[in-house]
Amino acid sequence: MSAASDTPGEARQVIGEMVACVRGVDPQFFDRFDTAPLECEELPEWNHAPVGANSGKAFAKEFDARLNGHTSRLIDYSPNAPRVIAEAYRAVVGLTETQCSDAEAIDRLLNPARNPYRLQTLNIGVHAPMMRALQHANYTFAKKISHTADSQDQRHRMVPGSRPLLTLADTRDPDFITPMLVNGNVRAKEIHECTMREAWAAKNELLDRGVPPEIALYLLPNAKAIRLVESGSLLHLLHKWTMRTCFNAQEEIYQASIEEVAQLAEAQPELARYIGPPCHLRAGITTPICTEGSHFCGVKVWLDFPNIARRI
Repeated sequence: MSAASDTPGEARQVIGEMVACVRGVDPQFFDRFDTAPLECEELPEWNHAPVGANSGKAFAKEFDARLNGHTSRLIDYSPNAPRVIAEAYRAVVGLTETQCSDAEAIDRLLNPARNPYRLQTLNIGVHAPMMRALQHANYTFAKKISHTADSQDQRHRMVPGSRPLLTLADTRDPDFITPMLVNGNVRAKEIHECTMREAWAAKNELLDRGVPPEIALYLLPNAKAIRLVESGSLLHLLHKWTMRTCFNAQEEIYQASIEEVAQLAEAQPELARYIGPPCHLRAGITTPICTEGSHFCGVKVWLDFPNIARRI
């Protein structure tokens, strides 16, 4: 599978050394498996790949049109999530609908004043039987963020995404994300955009000289725009949104999370009532209100979330 990546040469080297280390400990270990490597031409991703330079331009244009100005757009979700979550909760605690209505079940799960799991600084939801009821609601988002933000976003392993093979989604024209601070400073923006043009020009020149894409694309900057489709259950998205609607979150992930919560509130408002940063959940219930300690942002976000403006 090392060939199914943007950098098969580097992947083969790293994996090859790992295999050698294992063979040094257990020479017969890999004899138990079919270890015949798949060549690039055997991989279905490459068999259906667009041909020619600038092959990703049409994909990027279509994807951006569907985003309709969003950083992250809700494109699919479990339509009966509130009902299913409530039924799952009742199954855990052994109650009938007469004993516990759907609204009551959802409030017991999501209201931090009634559910101490919501106030924990550690993510223990996956270990709490009743919280697993949130696993049955799933949401899918189309997103466009920078390579930098995407690399950090992947720390949420339980909210996986279908990310592009960069060699198949490459564009000849610069395709990047501009940070908010840079965008607000004329001189900084000029330098940023000039740097992006130079990076793409250098990459394109290497490709024109016949350098393999896996080598040439090393020149792409961390600002490179990544378009992906990401899905997760409400259980894991709840943890992500709690962490990433905090003012200390990375700019793009914060913006995407705010948009996602807002769209959930439109689609299923009963599930979005108690979603926000730790301070929003803890205010009036427990102390400290902020769980960031010396990293407190200095803004009393809990007084007016999500309406309070974030300034960088």
